[in-house]
Amino acid sequence: MSLAAATRSRSSMFLLNDINGPLIELWRLILEQPSELADSYEVLWDEQIGQEVSHYNRVRDAFNRYHDPHLFLFLLARCVKSAVRYNTKGEFNQSPDNRRRGRMPHTMRKHIGEASKLLSNHTVLMSKDYRSILELVDVADIVYMDPPYQGVSRRGTSRYCAGLDFEDFVESLECLNKKGIKYIVSYDGRTGQKIHGATLPDWLGLSRVSIDAGVSAQATLNGYRARTIESLYLSPMLAKNADVIRKRTLF
Repeated sequence: MSLAAATRSRSSMFLLNDINGPLIELWRLILEQPSELADSYEVLWDEQIGQEVSHYNRVRDAFNRYHDPHLFLFLLARCVKSAVRYNTKGEFNQSPDNRRRGRMPHTMRKHIGEASKLLSNHTVLMSKDYRSILELVDVADIVYMDPPYQGVSRRGTSRYCAGLDFEDFVESLECLNKKGIKYIVSYDGRTGQKIHGATLPDWLGLSRVSIDAGVSAQATLNGYRARTIESLYLSPMLAKNADVIRKRTLF
């Protein structure tokens, strides 16, 4: 979302936050050391040839010991669905996608460089609880939140780096409404007939938009075909402004 906004010159300042520390450190390397990061990825990518699974497992073991963001990038490029998953010990445990070797080094270098040019020098990086970040925002900001879906993100879950309590999250959104903050939330959805989490409460006054995200990679891996529909919620203040924009542009 930030890359899209930067590409269109919609903002002059960005704040990226995630409770997953290595992910934020990876972004720090993207912004501050793009060439070095691309070099390390190329070395790791080349080393896997002919021993893809065992090499992936060695990199994963090393990451779980040292939390090196250079290793994290390789794992993200090679793991199933590029999806981070953790076990009960807090260790990264996602399996490799054995159908591919990950993004080609020259393509990764290009994308890292483009992201660095777009966001470096006007991006703040943090790794804090989302509630402390929401205390910093004011009416001039637009907040985008992409938390894990309800049902897979309860406190005590081992799937993600940290759980998300549904009631606490709803209370935070209510506080943002009272302050008149413009925000977007990507939250629940469905794959075929399977529902992922309950919808956010109607009393929050959010505008819900259904987005066709295409064929589900997980369904394909499980041997059937289904489309994923994700929900995007607009805050009351943002939805009001969006209506004005649509009228002006005749959308």
